Amino acid sequence: MMAEKWFWITVAVRRLRETFPHADPPRRKPSVRDVTGWITHHPDSLDEDKTQRLKEILDRCPALDPTARHVRSFAELMNNRRGQELKDWITRVRADRLPALHTFATGLEQHLDAVVASLSLRYSSGAVEGHNNKIKMLKRQMSGRANLDLLRKRVLHAA
Repeated sequence: MMAEKWFWITVAVRRLRETFPHADPPRRKPSVRDVTGWITHHPDSLDEDKTQRLKEILDRCPALDPTARHVRSFAELMNNRRGQELKDWITRVRADRLPALHTFATGLEQHLDAVVASLSLRYSSGAVEGHNNKIKMLKRQMSGRANLDLLRKRVLHAA
């Protein structure tokens, strides 16, 4: 008797679900971090949904579209090691009214030779910087806890 009752309840619930199909839950609004990630990722690496959502956002915000174009062109300069084109990129950024990118361009101009060299040459000090960061992290962890001998041992052990 009880099993038969549950059977009919299940049938009724199934009919209700078929009669009133549920809609997908509303998508959450993209955060600033989401949009920034979509802009800075290579366009080919975004799936269709993210590409479409980014396109909708760029259509709604006219100031963001040129910013995204400049960011992507700067990424191409970095990835393709075309540092000699940096001055042209800075000129194009200055032509648009984008204060945040103007600040970035000013910072690049202050160290133009070094930035052009870093964007052009295949040499990198990334490995050295990684080791420096690791040593600094160990030093911060050990601060006020132990003497120099223990810090030395941890640094040597980490290397």
